[in-house]
Amino acid sequence: MKTTLLLLPLTLLSLGVNAAPKPGKPARKATVIQGIRFDDDNGGLKLAPGFSALVFADNIGKARHAAVDPTTGTVFVKLERLKDGKGLVQLRDTNGDGRAEETVMFSNNTGTGAAIANGYLYASSDTSVYRYKLTNGKVMADAVAEPIVVGLTLQRQHASKSLAISPDGRLFVNFGAPSNACQEKDRQPGSKGQMPCPILENYGGIWQFDANKTNQRQADGKRYATGIRNAVALDWNTVSNSLYALQHGRDNLNNWGGVFTDSVSAELPSEEFLMVKEGADFGWPYCYNNHYVNKKLLAPEYGGDGTKQDLCAGKEKPIMAFPAHWAPNDLLFYTGNQFPARYKNGAFVCFHGSWNRAPLMQGGYFVAFIPFGKDGRPSGDYEVFAENFAGVPEQGIPGKKANAGKLELASPGSAKHRPVGLAQGPDGSLYITDSVKGTVWRVMAKK
Repeated sequence: MKTTLLLLPLTLLSLGVNAAPKPGKPARKATVIQGIRFDDDNGGLKLAPGFSALVFADNIGKARHAAVDPTTGTVFVKLERLKDGKGLVQLRDTNGDGRAEETVMFSNNTGTGAAIANGYLYASSDTSVYRYKLTNGKVMADAVAEPIVVGLTLQRQHASKSLAISPDGRLFVNFGAPSNACQEKDRQPGSKGQMPCPILENYGGIWQFDANKTNQRQADGKRYATGIRNAVALDWNTVSNSLYALQHGRDNLNNWGGVFTDSVSAELPSEEFLMVKEGADFGWPYCYNNHYVNKKLLAPEYGGDGTKQDLCAGKEKPIMAFPAHWAPNDLLFYTGNQFPARYKNGAFVCFHGSWNRAPLMQGGYFVAFIPFGKDGRPSGDYEVFAENFAGVPEQGIPGKKANAGKLELASPGSAKHRPVGLAQGPDGSLYITDSVKGTVWRVMAKK
């Protein structure tokens, strides 16, 4: 973020600055990075070694995705529900202390998507995509929303229109399937899947539009990729020049009994990290991914038995897979220089957290980092970058892959915070949003 920095002596810019002690207590060490004093407890988060965090803003509403103006560092956050009658929040650090002193609420639309491109803030509701002209990095009080994609039908499931914009002005929008597995009777035990699935005509994929053209309808765009149940997390990778997405896998495998036990249904199918090329078909609803055998398998609604591939052998596979129901809700390819070099062009993923992993413990509720190679694919396993959002005891060793995100939660309602959105500031800071209390954290590397 391009921030007006407080001019502090060079000695204060290193770690280990003594904070003023309270009477009767020893002095504590404060973390100061580029003149910004970070929270002693990192805003309640547990971070990878070498990083610090502070609460940039708090209680702004049920936050979803975020975007940061690349020149001024103004942070914009989309809200899932209106707060004070508004659905977008504009946050500005006006004195260089690393926290937002100025909060402006605007827009009467709720939703998920947020992105900045070509001097505009793009945002979405469940039925539209629109944009605001930015003036000096801000949306002015008299700014009028320009409709980009309109007239979309509101669905009762997977309605959020998350979005990404490519450097050449293509707008990609998620059209989540209003169904679990395209059954004749949704989510009902024994109900067969429809073949072919009629939902795929208008949903269950990613559509491409022109980011600079107003009043487009779905018919004006084109289906870019299909067979994706719901991809809340989208981002464009400038190194591989490709779109990426993370799919929420289907639920209720245990509705079919037999080999599809409750424990199997808690771990399968995978949450899938997808490299999305034009024309790709990832197999939903006919197929699901099993990360234990690294195969796309035929869904039980279509005659699958837990081992059969059939038509699924030819479907696109994920570039990485995660345990079921962790709910990957945002993706960000890090392009900044503030973090150590190994993070450059790697992927951050926000796992919003599960609700349906019984009889196992709930999972997710953390931010992962995945290193990427020049081929546009992961070059190593995922790592836990930020955790302790839920505020309940983790099981096992924090930061270890085998135990990551396994929480003693009865339900998401027990979580103190749930990470959902990611954004990068112009100085390379990473912003993380929370959908419970509306907290926004700023994370920086200790240098």
